[in-house]
Amino acid sequence: MSAYQPSGLARAAYVAASNGLAMGGGPTSAKNPASRGGRDSRYSLAALWSMAAENDIEVDDELTKAQRRLRELKLKISSQSKRNFVLERDVRYLDSRIALLIQNRMAMSEQQQEVASHLEELETGEGYIPDDRRRQLYANLFYLLQSEPRHIAGLARIVSLTEIDTLLQTVMFTIFGNQYEAREEYLLLSMFQNVLSAEFESATDFGSLMRANTPISRMMTTYTRRGPGQTYLKSVLSERLNKMIELKDLDLEINPLKVYEQMIKDIEEATKQPCNLPRGITAEAAAQNSDVQAIIAPRVKTLMDIGSSFLVVIMNSLEQVPYGIRWICKQIRSLTKRKYPEASDSQVCSLIGGFFMLRFVNPAIVTPQAYMIVDGTPQKNPRRTLTLLAKLLQNLANKPSYAKEPYMMSLAPFVEENKPTFNKFLNDLCEVGDFNEALEMEQYIALSKKEIELNITLNEIYSTHGLLMQHMDILCPDEESHLRICLSDLGPAQPTLPRTENKTIQLQLFSRWDQTSHVDSPLAVGADQLTKGDFLYMDTKAIFVQIMRLVPGLAAQRPVSLHKIAEFAATARDATLVRKGLKVRDMLQELEKLGLVDPADGHAFMVEEILKELAHLGDLREKVNIEINSLETVYKTIQDHNDYLRSQLESYKAYLFNVRNQSGISQSKAASKPTAPIRLTHQKLEQDGIIVESNIPENRRANIFFSITSPNPGTYLIALCFKGRDKPILEMDLKLDDLLEKQQMGMQTLDVEYVKLSVPKTLTLLNKSFNK
Repeated sequence: MSAYQPSGLARAAYVAASNGLAMGGGPTSAKNPASRGGRDSRYSLAALWSMAAENDIEVDDELTKAQRRLRELKLKISSQSKRNFVLERDVRYLDSRIALLIQNRMAMSEQQQEVASHLEELETGEGYIPDDRRRQLYANLFYLLQSEPRHIAGLARIVSLTEIDTLLQTVMFTIFGNQYEAREEYLLLSMFQNVLSAEFESATDFGSLMRANTPISRMMTTYTRRGPGQTYLKSVLSERLNKMIELKDLDLEINPLKVYEQMIKDIEEATKQPCNLPRGITAEAAAQNSDVQAIIAPRVKTLMDIGSSFLVVIMNSLEQVPYGIRWICKQIRSLTKRKYPEASDSQVCSLIGGFFMLRFVNPAIVTPQAYMIVDGTPQKNPRRTLTLLAKLLQNLANKPSYAKEPYMMSLAPFVEENKPTFNKFLNDLCEVGDFNEALEMEQYIALSKKEIELNITLNEIYSTHGLLMQHMDILCPDEESHLRICLSDLGPAQPTLPRTENKTIQLQLFSRWDQTSHVDSPLAVGADQLTKGDFLYMDTKAIFVQIMRLVPGLAAQRPVSLHKIAEFAATARDATLVRKGLKVRDMLQELEKLGLVDPADGHAFMVEEILKELAHLGDLREKVNIEINSLETVYKTIQDHNDYLRSQLESYKAYLFNVRNQSGISQSKAASKPTAPIRLTHQKLEQDGIIVESNIPENRRANIFFSITSPNPGTYLIALCFKGRDKPILEMDLKLDDLLEKQQMGMQTLDVEYVKLSVPKTLTLLNKSFNK
């Protein structure tokens, strides 16, 4: 057996054991079969083998089939989650554009091509990077980003809010997109550890922590929307929220001014006469009205009862809260105590509650239809009740502030009564183990895998590359850093592609700096580490487990004879069994010669471990089946959410179609006959304040005029022309919603190369000329 070389799994086991992670599973002598693990751990070599069981392509038993089904389901969930994220972004975009059009009080059509580009499906065909060298460099870059999350953490801290959605799509749903792959989840949480540490380090005062709408807060919210978080919210909140939205007539408004105004309406409807109560009074005056007080009092009690019922459900769900959510809570508590050691427990809990309730639970309570938690869309009264409920629970989680909404003070008894219990729940959320050891174990398992694949779109590659190049000097100032070397080799980023050309490619991730020589040379170990005999023992045991999985009846025979099992496999008709039988027969003989197993006692210790491993794998199959059932529910929920988002997009299409019909311009006429152009001189535009700055020489301005046409509703073509010339000096395409967006953002001027135009006055001119 001098030619024996440890398998990939044995090498992984070696690294685990030599780092003190693995306990049990291989003898160092026949008399003392204890492992050399250096510290107590919940992992064993048996667990290590079973974690890798699904990689054994030669065993196709019920466990393998279930694991394959589970793996496929996880990939489908991850892929669907990514599509949903993109759809949500499209819905937000169109929603903002329509809001701008409404604000402009114009019955106008959204520029059709612009809308179409946001309603198209993501291109799913296969794409390619023409230069194979660049493909390899990108594979190296994204391996680095995935395996060293600090780089993405640094980028997340410095990008703008306008850039964060694109980055989030790539990070949450591509680089760490397999939401149920432990290695990717642990690496993603490592990134959060970096992000949160920096957030606390840069905080100027306690009150500013985790309050603002920053790229980091957006990232944390997006994390809660992944599969495990969605599953938790639906399982915990669904029943009660569905009951709430059925109570369509239950009015629990407690804002005195709104109650007062509704009371007047009710009186007038009942009496058919104008009410003599004073109008336009203040909220304080409304709160002093005895009738208003009588209406509000029972509503406050009902709201507190509803709040209590939700609180009980949430606090009883501690064990259902996803590990990642609890781990983030743990980091918030730890970092707060480190940064502000004088902070009280109540203050610390307010930050934990700020994440758990504000970013995670409350959005699902306020808009349960967006989370596919309820069967319908809440109507007016239930919608207001859910908003008040979310405010109540948020006041419980955070330090209450009644300055903006004094009427919420009436619910203060609920907060005072439940605050201690809820703070205990928030602290209990933080009581989870760390993932460092588990991450190490997953990394060792990864050593046995041949490759890591990443399905990624071309635009995700180019936009990530562009952001990294833009911030390279901050992220990697050291010329020798691996990230800077990657970026320098790649050079400038390519511009992103039109949506229809944005193909998906597959990158085989690798690292050119990966040092695995210590893993490939198991003989070069010290006296206090595993020997070659230990590897031989582990591989022999693994092959016996594989044979007994392929022929389940062998495990039922008593006593279990390893020689007979090896002989049975070696003489079987199945080629796979024969190969394994011949190999394991020789390996067992070698172990006997080395004195690592004893044939006199029937190899008792190895037999015992094999039977334990088979029992463990049997239990594992049950767990896998339970997880499959759970994830099938998750997948259906995510698909339902996809249907909901698509229906929203269809609603926008219908809305925009109606806007076009109401604009007074028939579609056929608009398509065949563009609106007549208008011509305005430079002098006229300057006099009217539309041109606010001009780079055109004074002596030429008299011969300059502007021709403006509207080829499609909402789209304008501005041509800068010189008298006597057929072709314009400059042509510029301008979209109405871009102008409206600039106005909303407070941008006063529009740069048209030679001149700067006033945004509000340009809007007025276009409305007057084309949108009567």
